[in-house]
Amino acid sequence: MNEARTVLVIGGGAAGNAVTVLLRRAGVDVQLIEAEDDWNATAGSGITLQGNALRVLRELGVWEQVEASGYGFGSVGITAPDGTVLHAQDDIRSGGDDLPATVGMQRPQLQRILIEAVRASGASARLGVTADDLDQDADGVSVRFSDGTQGRYDLVIAADGLGSTTRAAIGISTKPEPTGMAIWRAAAPRPAGVERTDLAYGGPAFIAGYCPTGDSTLYAYVVEANRDRATIPPESYADEMRRLASAYGGNWPEITEHITDPAQVNYTWFDRMLVEGSWHRGRVVLVGDAAHCCPPTLAQGAALSLEDAWVLTQMLTGSDTWDDALFQAYYERRIIRVRPVVEASVQIGRWQLDGVRDADVPGLMGRTMTMLRELP
Repeated sequence: MNEARTVLVIGGGAAGNAVTVLLRRAGVDVQLIEAEDDWNATAGSGITLQGNALRVLRELGVWEQVEASGYGFGSVGITAPDGTVLHAQDDIRSGGDDLPATVGMQRPQLQRILIEAVRASGASARLGVTADDLDQDADGVSVRFSDGTQGRYDLVIAADGLGSTTRAAIGISTKPEPTGMAIWRAAAPRPAGVERTDLAYGGPAFIAGYCPTGDSTLYAYVVEANRDRATIPPESYADEMRRLASAYGGNWPEITEHITDPAQVNYTWFDRMLVEGSWHRGRVVLVGDAAHCCPPTLAQGAALSLEDAWVLTQMLTGSDTWDDALFQAYYERRIIRVRPVVEASVQIGRWQLDGVRDADVPGLMGRTMTMLRELP
């Protein structure tokens, strides 16, 4: 591969950071731009990283930092709304037997680890900058940026998330669609008895769960039918989440008493999206949430994004020719893995919305996670 090649990465989330680090390791000249001035270093509460995500983080060289910063565990519990444990089972180690089944961690901490990896890679990173115009020809892409500068690149990788403006700019009309559910999330101190994810189904919410994120922290979440955001003032967020969570027993009373700051509570609708046919137009290619997203019922959003970055980098660095055939092969390799995860994630939510009591949620989850043990 010609090491003089240049790549622009648009977006500094999990996929954008990962593909930047991996391409720089292969000697590619990479420039990353991120619209947010703070590189989203403080956004979010917690994140559940299953084994297939951990496998890519190990490839990035950040596994030791992730392991030290998060909380690893290997099982999941199902509880009644009153906190009674109804069932507990081992999680599938989708990253292989040499990695934990799951690591929970604070999302800002994961972002900071990835930011430091990008900086250490030697990539150029510019914050508060967007790509305002893309002009393609057969050999590359000329880009005009929001700060008035311009650049020329052999390839542009669009990692600018669910609302990707790059996706729309290259003529892909697919947009995210709400599934009918929404989630409240907040970080809180971890009660001593919380050593894994426990999920309660029933009560005033579809799901009430929590995930340990460190020695003394967790993030908690409750899922309900989505509501018009305009009817929920941001200053009421803590009250709304606390109201829903207060119906649950077990560890929930101790968690709920710490949900007091509305600025620390996140409210998000569940969306689904899958770009079909191809994830590129010319020399602009999509990765991560710009190409697909699924509701977090399987906790696979970040994992799929990280896998995209790894697979695309493997294919780019293993070929002397960057052309439609290569980018289409990337799509075809990924779609057979991403589509079942998106569909399963949506189906689990649909069963809950429809109140299907005999739904085979454990079976669908097990089949999907078993598939993810295979390399992407």
